[in-house]
Amino acid sequence: MKNNERPILSDLVNAGTLDIEKFQNEIIRPIIKMQHQLLISSFQNYVQKRKIDFSTLTEQKKRSRISSIYKTDNNYKNLTLGFIIGHFTFEEFTFYAANVSEVHKRILQIITQRIKDSIAYINL
Repeated sequence: MKNNERPILSDLVNAGTLDIEKFQNEIIRPIIKMQHQLLISSFQNYVQKRKIDFSTLTEQKKRSRISSIYKTDNNYKNLTLGFIIGHFTFEEFTFYAANVSEVHKRILQIITQRIKDSIAYINL
């Protein structure tokens, strides 16, 4: 299934929301939701290529390993960021460029949590 339209996620932004939170909830989250299958597939591929045996790990160790991958493997982290940043419009990219480290942190936190929440559905 190919869907190039961002989903609309309602009720995430209110009057007191900071610009970075607004960006996260109106831009980042819908793109990550849209790219969910790609992110899962990419993670499965990463684990297989590096011959990481997830099947023997406990749930907690799996979660810990996922966090570790997103913290330590800069090449994979940058690939994953590219899946999301590549969907920014010019205006969104301008905001991103002014807030790179905070946007990266938020993207990686959300993706890491999504992968952890999808462990049961990942064929490893």
